[in-house]
Amino acid sequence: MIREELFGKLQEIFRDIFDDETLEISDSTNSSDIDDWDSINHINLVVAIENEIHIKFSFDDLAALKNVGAMVDLMMVKMTK
Repeated sequence: MIREELFGKLQEIFRDIFDDETLEISDSTNSSDIDDWDSINHINLVVAIENEIHIKFSFDDLAALKNVGAMVDLMMVKMTK
């Protein structure tokens, strides 16, 4: 899967979790950019990504992420292992 395809899937997951069909994410999107991105929705987001993309994040993986772009990059690495 190429980065653009993965980003598209991630866009769908974000729209579903935050219940906003108009939500647009970018590489620089982070939790302060989305009003409803609280700890509960963060967990829901991670679980949805893990289930949809069939990868697993460690706590250290998640703690190091600063934005959506970093998440996509990490997902790309995990998918090649």
